[in-house]
Parts: sequence; structure tokens; C-alpha cells
Amino acid sequence: MKTIFLKPKEIDRKWFLIDAAGKHLGHVAVAATNMIRGKTRAYFAPHQEAGDFVIVVNVDKIVVTGNKELDKIYYKHTGYPSGLKTVNYGKVFARKPAFPLEHAIKGMLPKNSLGRKLFGNVKIYSGEKHPHEAQKPQVVEI
Repeated sequence: MKTIFLKPKEIDRKWFLIDAAGKHLGHVAVAATNMIRGKTRAYFAPHQEAGDFVIVVNVDKIVVTGNKELDKIYYKHTGYPSGLKTVNYGKVFARKPAFPLEHAIKGMLPKNSLGRKLFGNVKIYSGEKHPHEAQKPQVVEI
């Protein structure tokens, strides 16, 4: 079997809009990641950027199940000895509502230059408005 190599001209890239109001964090992240990587297409290749652009709105109304608001912990390290910082989901979400979804999507993408490039294809907004009306995004229901 030969490896599929697509030229950038051959890829028809579309824009999709996901309304995250009332949806679960993981479900939205999986749907967005699959569209960004191109897994919904017949000519998916894991080594190429052949996916679509995704706009996610209303992330300030996204929900998590169970006790995750108190129990889910985000970690970061300052680089200094005993510099581990922890903060729970509730505090992070109150300060920056888009961060949990960004963190979930980044965790599902490849950990290399392709993953960093693919993350640029997702646009996350906490409100209803977004500046991408000119691209005529198609609404996707999850």
C-alpha cells in the first residue's frame, strides 16, 4: 500500500461552527479535534494537515459532569525547585473560560510541529460572537 500524499491545492478546507452551550467538555473537544486533524475525511493521513477549520462559540456555557469543578486539577511548573502550581477547574474556568477546552484539544493533538500548526486551525470564543462570518461556517450539531 502506498502512502497518501496530498498537495495543498487538492485539499478542500471548510469552516465549521460548534455551539458548545450545554455540551460536555470532552464531547466538544473530540469533535473539534477530529475535524481539525481531518479524521472525518476519506483521505486522512496522520502526517499531513488535511483537516478543516473549527470555530467553537459559547465555551463559557460548557458543562462538566460529576465533581469535576472541584476535583479536576490543572498543573504547571515554574521550573524552579518545588515550583509545582495547582489550580482546580472551577477557578480556572472563572478566570479564563476558554482554557479547559484549549487544554483538552491540545492534549488530543500530536506532540510535535504538526500538532502546534493544527492548533492554529481552531478558534475558541467565550461568547456568541465571532469574527469569521466571511468564511460562511457550517453549523455542526454534536
